[in-house]
Amino acid sequence: MTNEYIVNRFLLDTCRPRPQINAFAMDGVQCCAEIQSVFNDESNLIAFVAGSFAEFYIEPMLTCIGDIDVMFYRGTQLAIPRGHAPPTQLPDEFHDYVQVCEIIDSHFPGYVYLELRYLLTECTDDQTYNCVEYDRWTYLTNELLHTI
Repeated sequence: MTNEYIVNRFLLDTCRPRPQINAFAMDGVQCCAEIQSVFNDESNLIAFVAGSFAEFYIEPMLTCIGDIDVMFYRGTQLAIPRGHAPPTQLPDEFHDYVQVCEIIDSHFPGYVYLELRYLLTECTDDQTYNCVEYDRWTYLTNELLHTI
């Protein structure tokens, strides 16, 4: 048996969609709802359940142990890999004006720079976005992230 077969078998046997909503799923939904209610519409935050619980439908081995990753992002900002073209279409939760940053590797493992590169403005005619390029050398700082 190859390693691929063993991994495939493991995932198929252990990571099946849950047949019903359980307490862990409800906790995740509750956390998302609390984030949305605490931060009103002007903060532009969109919360979602992420991580292995959401992606693989993993049930904890013990009922007293479990975690749910709740993440959020702003509907006015987007990060793309350096060198990629900005998107022309975005999901409905994004606003009419979206700032696009390029992700640039740093010399510190696990850390990146976010360079503000584009401003996307939505065209109401065809639901696409026009792109205007910012001046270079403008970076987001940690302080911007702490204002939410």
